[in-house]
Amino acid sequence: MPHAPIPRPGDPPDRVAEILDAAAEAFTQQTYDATTLDQIGDALGVTKGSIYHHYRSKAHLFTAVYQRALEMNIATVEPIARQPGVRAIDRLYRMAYAHAMQVMKHLSYQRVAVQGLESHLMGRVNEEQRARLDEVISLRDHYEELFVNVLTQAIEAGELPRQHPRLAAKPLFGAINWTTMWYQPRPGETAADRERLATHLARFVLSGLTQAYQPEAGASEDAPADAAHRL
Repeated sequence: MPHAPIPRPGDPPDRVAEILDAAAEAFTQQTYDATTLDQIGDALGVTKGSIYHHYRSKAHLFTAVYQRALEMNIATVEPIARQPGVRAIDRLYRMAYAHAMQVMKHLSYQRVAVQGLESHLMGRVNEEQRARLDEVISLRDHYEELFVNVLTQAIEAGELPRQHPRLAAKPLFGAINWTTMWYQPRPGETAADRERLATHLARFVLSGLTQAYQPEAGASEDAPADAAHRL
């Protein structure tokens, strides 16, 4: 797991959280390249040096925001994935619902996570930064694997039709993660409003996984046999 920053004497206990919150907001309001540590410091009312004490570079800070998004998701979803005595398909629905709620609750963080590390940082990092990047990518893979494992269990239990679980997980994440592109909290929006939206999204992805719709013969081509191996 990536190392957590060490608090500086005299810093408020939540300084790191404040830096991450401000960075997540900044990275989603403009591009990664356009964001500067000076801007993040200005938003917090601190100097760039204060941020450098915790994070050695903008790449380090971006990776930390991504890591925090994943940690929040895992803390919420992993207990659901491992619930005893609950059908796999019901756990999968609850996981999809929880993921949708996380997207809306921590929108800036989740937007950073959806942007992805590779598109911004690959080829720009030194050896030490690359090691940290690899650790966070492993965390992302662990989160995806929670869904793949429960999908596998649902298929093996006959609760979902036969399909490749890793391939099936891709549109599940795609449908819910795309919420980061269009969702914006409305004035007067309530927790119940977000719960209804999360319910709709979770039902939508589960309906797709049941494969209830069957196209007419010749209406579509079967996916290539090796499609799942390309993921």
